[in-house]
Amino acid sequence: MNQITNEGFILAMSAIGAGLAVISGIGPGIGQGIAAGYGASAVGRNPGARGEVVSTMLLGQAVAETTGLYGLVIALILLFANPLIGKL
Repeated sequence: MNQITNEGFILAMSAIGAGLAVISGIGPGIGQGIAAGYGASAVGRNPGARGEVVSTMLLGQAVAETTGLYGLVIALILLFANPLIGKL
């Protein structure tokens, strides 16, 4: 019977955690799609306010994107610079 080592267990759990962290990119993708749709709708109703609508929409999308980037950074840390291995 094969035994799981502490290091192997930490690496396996880190891989699962990295996968879950990358899934956090779904939320910003949905939010940005909704924001772009509403922005296009607003510009279609009032083309004169295009500059204001687009700049506000892009600011909101940039803020939403940071959530996905945080998840990506956490995943990369867990996969390549695993701080938990040093705690053994």
